[in-house]
Amino acid sequence: MTTAIIIPARYESIRFPGKPLALISGKPMIEWVLSAAKKSKLANKIIVATEDKRIFDFVKEKLNAEACLTSKDHKCGTDRITEVVKKHPDVKYIVNLQGDEPLMPPEYIDKVLEPLLESSSIQMSSLVAPITNPEELNNPNIVKAVVDKDGFALYFSRSQIPYNRDNRKNIQYYKHIGIYAYTRETILQFSLLPQSSLEIAEQLEQLRALENGIKIKLAVVPKSYPAVDRPEDVKVVESLQLINFSSHHGLTSFLVLLYFMNSLSSILKAGFCSLAFTI
Repeated sequence: MTTAIIIPARYESIRFPGKPLALISGKPMIEWVLSAAKKSKLANKIIVATEDKRIFDFVKEKLNAEACLTSKDHKCGTDRITEVVKKHPDVKYIVNLQGDEPLMPPEYIDKVLEPLLESSSIQMSSLVAPITNPEELNNPNIVKAVVDKDGFALYFSRSQIPYNRDNRKNIQYYKHIGIYAYTRETILQFSLLPQSSLEIAEQLEQLRALENGIKIKLAVVPKSYPAVDRPEDVKVVESLQLINFSSHHGLTSFLVLLYFMNSLSSILKAGFCSLAFTI
């Protein structure tokens, strides 16, 4: 039984062309994502799915990892993953790990897989994290989720859900984390479904599954981590990487403060960054 992490990595991103090869703390972003995938304890195969020869060659030749060159015509990462799945009949379970998630913890990858491996009735799973910042409730870029008593998704929305009519204090809101796991049958079925009305309205692909009766099991994790959508997100990710590094390696708070106060280029000139990421 093959459990595969498939990483869609598109070069021709509208908001950030060449994003998978963009440098984050001195390494291309796709290398950070692959590094997290390799630490999964439940997956036994990793494939980068890309439409671009530059990404394909880098993954194969520089990282010595498996890559699949896919069509340039796919509209979304799920379609790209489906093409790869069709080429690998041995793959039974699939994790859709986005190529712009360099901070995704390896334990989250296993967390999203666990429901499928523990129960043959689960077709699809994903993750949510508690919302602790009230400002996120009305941010349409933060996708909210409501969950039933058995841990399955009732709905996803860019709006605040549930609506707190009486201003109660004990409502737990959740944000969706865009990592998925599917059975082989489910992702192949999903790829044949037309876009649904709710999916088009919210521009959320997972609503196509719900509208067609595919239940999504949601596991709760402690927190979310930012993805890289635009060039300016790189510095945010680098800042968080240094904070995480300092908490694990005992770097002083002064070094963390210094990172926030200076650009990455100035840190490189001072020699701090090269030290931090080679220890």
